[in-house]
Amino acid sequence: MLTIGCKIPAFDLPAVVSTDPATAFTRITRESAPGQWKVIFFWPKDFTFVCPTEIAAFGELAGAFAERDAVIYGVSTDSEYVHLAWRRSHPDLETLPFPMLADIKRELSAALGVLHPDEGVALRATFIVDPAGFIRFVSVNDLSVGRNPQEVLRVLDALRTEALCPCNWQKGEDVLQAA
Repeated sequence: MLTIGCKIPAFDLPAVVSTDPATAFTRITRESAPGQWKVIFFWPKDFTFVCPTEIAAFGELAGAFAERDAVIYGVSTDSEYVHLAWRRSHPDLETLPFPMLADIKRELSAALGVLHPDEGVALRATFIVDPAGFIRFVSVNDLSVGRNPQEVLRVLDALRTEALCPCNWQKGEDVLQAA
């Protein structure tokens, strides 16, 4: 698995950005959103139970991420057409404010090392990538356990300080001073 300090691999994936079939599709690449932080999170499958809770929670925090000059990309190994169908059928996903990327060839999932060895789907992995394209945070959960998007936002805040942040540090609190 790629980890802290590695460059995010190149990718070019179809994505769903709305529920209107006429405007729903676009492409997202590593070069999209230049100069911004990127939060890239993976889920195993569309039309499941834990996944929409996480996706909706990231959606609720999209404004807070945007205030920090960060874009959110959600990714699974389902196709863009499955993403569109899911968004159109699930009330919590209809107005999702970030793209759902379709890694149907599993190229990005494989390059990052987050494919489940038996299931062939992405693990619940989260990456924070800095504006220079380097991975600064990685977290991976078991397929059955949802992640905490609020914690991802907290870590982004800490990374943006470029300072030493103690355990449970929150934005606005003092950072540590090296002696």
